[in-house]
Parts: sequence; C-alpha cells; structure tokens
Amino acid sequence: MKKILVSLIIFCVMGCKKNPEKFVNDERSDSMQKETKASQTNVNTGQKESALKQINEAIVQLLKDKNYRKLADFIHPEKGVRFSMYAFVNPAEDKIFSRDEFIRYQPTKTIFTWGAMDGSGDLYKATLNDYLNKWVYSKDFATAQVSLNEFQGSGNSLNNLTKIYPKADFTENFIKGSEGNPEMDWKCLRLVFEEFKGKYYLVGIVNDQWTI
Repeated sequence: MKKILVSLIIFCVMGCKKNPEKFVNDERSDSMQKETKASQTNVNTGQKESALKQINEAIVQLLKDKNYRKLADFIHPEKGVRFSMYAFVNPAEDKIFSRDEFIRYQPTKTIFTWGAMDGSGDLYKATLNDYLNKWVYSKDFATAQVSLNEFQGSGNSLNNLTKIYPKADFTENFIKGSEGNPEMDWKCLRLVFEEFKGKYYLVGIVNDQWTI
C-alpha cells in the first residue's frame, strides 16, 4: 500500500490541497486515522480514502479549467472511461473512450450521441468537448460537497453504479437544490475509480440529477 500511496502522490501533480469542510463523510475517515495503532486495516483504508479524495479534487479542477489533455492522464490505460448521462449506467449504449481516443476526439467537431434526454426522449448529440463543458461540468462542482462511496443525490432514475462497477470506488460531488426548489434542481457528478498497477484510474464519469 505504501507503494500505491507514493505512486498516487507522484500521479497527482496538480498539487491540490484537500479542503476538509467539503467532505461529508470525513468524520468516518478521521475516526479511522485516529485508530491507526489499533488496526492496520484502518490505516490502509484511511490512506486510500485520502488518496481518492485528492484525485477527485484534481479531476474536478481539471474539468473546471478545461484542461482535458491533463485529464486524459487519469483515464484507465486498459478500460478507458465510460460516460453516463444519468444515474443509470448503460454499458450497451454509453460512450467509452480510451485514453488515446479521448485525446484524439476532444478537440474535434465529431458529433457523438450520448443518450436520450429525460422527459423529451430526444437524443443528446454533441462533440466530446461540448459534452464535457455543457453536461459533465454543468455546475461548479469544485464547490460541491464530496462523499466517498456514499450517495447524496437520489432521484427517479435507477442508480445501478455499484452493480456495474462492483469492485470500484467512487466519489460523489453533490450540489444541493436551491432553497425554493431543493428537490428539483440538485445535481451531482460521480467519478468512478479502479486500481491498476498500484494507481487509481478513472473508469466512469456519471452525472445525476432529478428526473421525471
């Protein structure tokens, strides 16, 4: 695990600093870290959580800055990254890009069909660049509340993330609804990670929001 942590520190060259107030389940993580002398398992779990939260913060910042070339470094080298428009992950229809494909198509005007819009059922068609700008980062998720392997947002759309990614870890960047309409305009961005050769890589980007 020490090798994993060292690799992750090198990997997260963004140098992002964790903001403890952003993480909604930090109390559990802090508790684990306080019990390091009692349980080595808790030590390892705490290190893993800290590393994943740092990677999450780095990726969200890259999305905000539109630094997609650097974002590609986080994509899983073998599995690529899958994009899901809503909570329901559809392996048969969701778009998957390898790292090379992501780099190749991101700056182009190639149009992809990403899925069906909730309510109207109209197909959502856009370039990869526009999908990242207008759908994936449709809110300022850099200001969101972050949880690890816990869902904060829950709507009518079936959430099958843990079924499709049974061995993965995920972060949820959640922005609650406005005071006047808290149940209708919340949004969240979920980043799904799997370990590969001692590093954690991005295998899924899942958006979620209230649906009809």
